[in-house]
Amino acid sequence: MDERDLDPDPLRQFQLWFDEARDAGLEAPEAMALATATRDGRPSARMVLLKSADEHGFAFFTNYESRKGRELDENPRAALLFHWQPLGRQVRVEGDVERVPAEESEAYFRTRPPGSKYAAWASPQSHPLLGREELERLYAEAVERFGEDVPLPPHWGGLRLRPDGYEFWQHRDDRLHDRVRYERTAGIWVRERLAP
Repeated sequence: MDERDLDPDPLRQFQLWFDEARDAGLEAPEAMALATATRDGRPSARMVLLKSADEHGFAFFTNYESRKGRELDENPRAALLFHWQPLGRQVRVEGDVERVPAEESEAYFRTRPPGSKYAAWASPQSHPLLGREELERLYAEAVERFGEDVPLPPHWGGLRLRPDGYEFWQHRDDRLHDRVRYERTAGIWVRERLAP
């Protein structure tokens, strides 16, 4: 990988690699590791699904009262990692995180299957449960309460990471991998090669 061959815009380069991962038939190319940290720097990571990547940033949806939601309220910076192992590629994206507008969360929530909508109401995500039975009871209560017209929960919605850094990583033999970082400096993207 020659950094001079990469698109000068890292979003366009990401979209190119993402499309290649999807076109190669990779399972869930939209799966990404999301790393967050508490106010005092205690990290955590989990897998989430990318719902959009555009000039506004990288959007995903979650329960705002979950561990990741609480950590992003305390410390609104995060890192994303896409790993497309069959292609020998990784992309890291870092930046500030903000909530998406309520209308955007509402529009996306309407596209979700009914079971996912009930689950958004039923699951006190990241909080302790007495057992599986409690979760199933909460789910049944949500079904009973809302029927077919399930509203957007007030504690659920979208988050958007606004990138200020990207890194594209391509596997090479002998651990001599290619790594190219993009950083926004004075409003423009600057590329540089990193040692593997």
